[in-house]
Amino acid sequence: MALALAAAIAVPPPALALEQVELKLPLLDTTFTIRLAELRDPRALLAGDSDLAELDQATRGAIGQRMVELFNTPLPLQSLDVARQVAPSPLAQQALLLLSSLGGVDGLPAEVSSDTLLQILDRAAGRGTLTMLGVLQAIPGHTATVDVGKGLFLLQRMNGQLRAAAQLQERETPAAVDPALAGPGPLPVRRDTLKLPVTYRPLPLEVVMIRPSQQASGRLVAISHGLWDGPESFEGWGRHLASHGYTVLLPRHPGSDRTQQQDMLSGKVPPPGPAELRLRPLDISALIDAAAAGQLGLPPGVNTGSVVVLGQSWGATTALQLAGARPSSQQLKKRCNDLQDPQRNLSWVLQCSFLDAIDQAALADPRVRAVVAVSPPMALLFAAETSPVFQGRVLLVSGSRDWVVPPGPEAIAPMARIARQAKEGHRLILASGGDHFNMGSTYDQGGGPLRGLLLGWVNGAFAAGPGVAPGVGAPSLLPPDGWGDGVLSLTDVSGRLASWNP
Repeated sequence: MALALAAAIAVPPPALALEQVELKLPLLDTTFTIRLAELRDPRALLAGDSDLAELDQATRGAIGQRMVELFNTPLPLQSLDVARQVAPSPLAQQALLLLSSLGGVDGLPAEVSSDTLLQILDRAAGRGTLTMLGVLQAIPGHTATVDVGKGLFLLQRMNGQLRAAAQLQERETPAAVDPALAGPGPLPVRRDTLKLPVTYRPLPLEVVMIRPSQQASGRLVAISHGLWDGPESFEGWGRHLASHGYTVLLPRHPGSDRTQQQDMLSGKVPPPGPAELRLRPLDISALIDAAAAGQLGLPPGVNTGSVVVLGQSWGATTALQLAGARPSSQQLKKRCNDLQDPQRNLSWVLQCSFLDAIDQAALADPRVRAVVAVSPPMALLFAAETSPVFQGRVLLVSGSRDWVVPPGPEAIAPMARIARQAKEGHRLILASGGDHFNMGSTYDQGGGPLRGLLLGWVNGAFAAGPGVAPGVGAPSLLPPDGWGDGVLSLTDVSGRLASWNP
């Protein structure tokens, strides 16, 4: 009652509440109507007169039950505290911008502000459990219009961004599988966890440490996880490398891990802020500092002067920062609000939220000599027009089915620009069938589809000595073959980048 009263005081009741949604169909001079009142239960649809109701009647109720369940399922944002944390964030603003391109509501402005969104959610919450139907019915106005043609345009653009990977993989032979790289190493492995106090975060870093229990090589690898993820998704990478002698450190980035996501959904904290773009590289450098100072309980002889960093998604962006890529506001300011940009993709929602912290995020660590970046959001963040971009050698991996960070704009285009400037030994590997979530590995999965590739690159980086640095004529860090996988085909397309034309 108090919540409903507060909503009524804060938001004057609209003259009209949203009653129907119209879907504008491409190439046809017609619309498909859905009356919201008919979505309360299947019986209402069977008795209704909208286009959706007629379709449900024609199918004898086969469609209605599912539609009613969809629109009446509780939403993840069940607390207004959550909405108040989420709505003002840069992430939410970019998502709203994308959604506003698909249509509009006759009672709302073309671009919905966070304040308007909060008013709508307040009104919907006053009616009970938040559902999609409840939120729609709380929107002022009479009719919402969704342009299906624009939706199809976005879908076609996304398909085109994947098509570039297939074109580059044509006539290229995938790497074979060598058991020496893909198989577990001979060394027994132990897993430990520890907490590392750091000066720039209020709480200590949680760190997973995976290493050989004997005969460690003294070579150090760090792994950075992605947004709303954690070390557990990549401990299989660490276990595989540790069985071959490497000591592997996996920090939990507290401002953007799974716990942060859970706290956000319960209304305790806002979404990850732009400052995390700076804090994540600091986490990795802090681990290297701690290893050098003997604070991690590692055996004597660990070499902290030459380190390899692996990362996935946002963690891959972190790895690129450590390897010397300097974030720049140039592309963010120019392209973030252009909804028609042919390279626009889902990862821009995250990248465009970093603008406020971009000038403090150049945090190269000279001890990071090589990196593996799997599915990194990068097209807007780094000014690839200048060369050299990296001080460490880069292996970039992109999946041919990655809708979140698609290979065309986020991997192929920036790596092609770098390749045309100078052949410095960076590599691009495309994983046929790889998406944004299937290239990691939990501890018990044996390293996942990239295990041979990761081991081959890490071996080559340490074996190269001073030759690991990028430069014209830099030696290859990957063996000629054997780093492939039997499930996802891995193809090196680096040699075709300089002449690639989208």
